[in-house]
Amino acid sequence: MSDTIEIYRQAEELKEQGDLEGAVARLQEVLEIDPNHVLAHLTLAHLYSRLGQHEPAVQHGEKACELEPDDAINFTALSVTYQRAFAGTQNMEFIRLAEEAMAKAQAIQGTHARHH
Repeated sequence: MSDTIEIYRQAEELKEQGDLEGAVARLQEVLEIDPNHVLAHLTLAHLYSRLGQHEPAVQHGEKACELEPDDAINFTALSVTYQRAFAGTQNMEFIRLAEEAMAKAQAIQGTHARHH
């Protein structure tokens, strides 16, 4: 498992240096080792959005939510990914999806607030 930690760290360094494509490549390596690596999916969603590649951005954001369906942060990030997809495509469906994802995040937060 330490391989994924090291490769993810390298991806973060590449991202900080502005090498988004290099970071994407390293994150894809993480997913080859561990297809359920939520943080890699979230980071890929962010990077693909920045690169204007909205379809893979949305796919990775949705996968992170599928893997951790009780994490409000994942749904908040997915909402942002949908908003960026709308900005890049003007497809109104992304606005609806962004609102649904944000509502899901708020519902999860409300559920956790009642349990604590």
